[in-house]
Amino acid sequence: MAIVLTGIATVAGAALGYVNSITAPTIEALKAQQEKQAEQEVLNGQEGTAVKTSYSKGFGGPLTVMVGLAKDGTILGYKVLESSETPGLGAKAQDWFQKGQKGDIIGKKAGNLKVSKEGGEVDAITASTITSKAFLHCINDAYKTLSENPDAQSGATVKGER
Repeated sequence: MAIVLTGIATVAGAALGYVNSITAPTIEALKAQQEKQAEQEVLNGQEGTAVKTSYSKGFGGPLTVMVGLAKDGTILGYKVLESSETPGLGAKAQDWFQKGQKGDIIGKKAGNLKVSKEGGEVDAITASTITSKAFLHCINDAYKTLSENPDAQSGATVKGER
C-alpha cells in the first residue's frame, strides 16, 4: 500500500509541477497588466507618482497596495493588489477608504495616518482594526518610499516593499 501511495503522490506532484510551469508565465503577465492598470487608476490622469508597497502583517497575511501620491504626499488614489483578508470584513479595504466612503483618505496627506482608535482621524473598517492598521501602514510606507526617492518621475512607479 505504501508503494502505491508513494507512486500516486509522485505522479500527482509531477503533474502539478508541470501545470505550474505552463501557467506561471501567464500568471506573471496578468499580474504585470493588473499593476499597469492600477497605476493608471490611482493617478487617474493627475500629476503624481504610483507607489507599490506591501506589508506582511495584515490580519490574513500580506497586503499589497498601489498608492497614487502627489509630490507633497497628498493621496490621489489607491488600489489593493493582493490581500488575504477575511471576505466581508477586511476585504472591504478596497472600497472603505475611497472618496466618499466612511474611511475616506483621498485628498489627505500620507505619512502619519492612524485609525481613530489610536488617536488618528481615519475610521477603521468595522470589526477589522488589524486590517485597517495594515492598510494605513501601506499608505504611510508609500509616502516614506516616495520621500526616499525624490527623483521619481511623475507617472512612474516606485516599489517600496518593506
